[in-house]
Amino acid sequence: MTLNILLNGVVKMRVLVTGFEPYGKENYNPSKEIALKLDGKEINGSKIFGAEMPVSYRRIREALITKIEEIKPQIVINLGLAPGVSYIRVERVAINIMDAGPDNDGYRPIDKPIELNGPPAYFATIPIKKIVKELKENGIPAAISNSAGTFLCNCIMYHTLHYISTKKLKAISGFIHIPYIPRQAAEKERYPPPSLPLTLIERAVKIAIKTSLDSWNEKFMK
Repeated sequence: MTLNILLNGVVKMRVLVTGFEPYGKENYNPSKEIALKLDGKEINGSKIFGAEMPVSYRRIREALITKIEEIKPQIVINLGLAPGVSYIRVERVAINIMDAGPDNDGYRPIDKPIELNGPPAYFATIPIKKIVKELKENGIPAAISNSAGTFLCNCIMYHTLHYISTKKLKAISGFIHIPYIPRQAAEKERYPPPSLPLTLIERAVKIAIKTSLDSWNEKFMK
């Protein structure tokens, strides 16, 4: 993995941010918009690559691995929508199970492993507590979550961490759930669910990226 060193000694890294396409009854997914809005931007001299991922158990791994092998990122942050939450939810763990759906291909697995011979779980390697602390100090509601569910959010988190682990990459990764944005909430019948402005969510993801960049440097550049 080739790294470019800046004049001040900081590594110029690559960051992959993924978001999902719309799914189910949702005709819009803010995680996709955030990922694509960040594509091509730089944070602390490091380039951000944004990518849309399919809501498909069978297609997600190839789409993800293709991007990782193309970009060779030092940091991977997967984003996904969590209807009903009112804050930025930083996930701690991904488990080796698929048990939700149907996905956008109509597939609904029941108690199926993501990786047949993979470990039961992986913990996020981005600094989840530091990220939540930074978000709160910047006035953004945030909390750690101990379950990413059993749908595609958990699946992509597991695939990412498994690939990094098995390939022994100098990379860190994690998953962040984001709420509806206001216009989505306004479309819902009866009482609108919680939401956060898209600009605030984008700011939160940028803070998570910056905090993760600092953590990568602390871990690998000693």
